[in-house]
Amino acid sequence: MGAVVSCIAGVFRSIGACLMAIVNAIGSVLHAIISGIVTVFDVLISCLTCGYCGGRGGGRRRRAAV
Repeated sequence: MGAVVSCIAGVFRSIGACLMAIVNAIGSVLHAIISGIVTVFDVLISCLTCGYCGGRGGGRRRRAAV
């Protein structure tokens, strides 16, 4: 009788682990999508506020050390 209960408990544990893996995968995908959107907005805002794109680089020229 104890073996049957142990087997059923193991089945429920494995189902729970599978569900948690699915939830973690969905969370990781959402995190990656949101991070990508934030990066795109960061680049757009940087370009619109004379960041690093737009012609000659906004006067950021490096001089060679003598």
